[in-house]
Amino acid sequence: MEYIYAALLLHRSGQEITEEGIKRIMQAANIVPDEARVKSLVAALSRINIDETLKSAGAMPFMGVPMTAGPAAVATTAPAAEEKAKEKEKGKEKEEEKEKEKKEEEALEGLGALFG
Repeated sequence: MEYIYAALLLHRSGQEITEEGIKRIMQAANIVPDEARVKSLVAALSRINIDETLKSAGAMPFMGVPMTAGPAAVATTAPAAEEKAKEKEKGKEKEEEKEKEKKEEEALEGLGALFG
């Protein structure tokens, strides 16, 4: 996958996808590139239109988030998920409080029966 990511990074930055470019990116990420894989990827990508491929892939959802969604879309869903988690935690705390109060009341009723 890292080979494809390197190629997509080059494409996104408007640079030509070359063997040397992919190698540079992978080396920057402390990955030792395999010469054969780099050559085959560059050869395969030279036969396709990357923009069209990305557009057609963008129509398919991936894990509930469309691939066309940028970082801003993902960033807006993260706070919402955090808020839901906080609300859920508050709900659990309230339930625990109610259970504690109920147990205390039961304990007091039991003591009342002893002295009743």
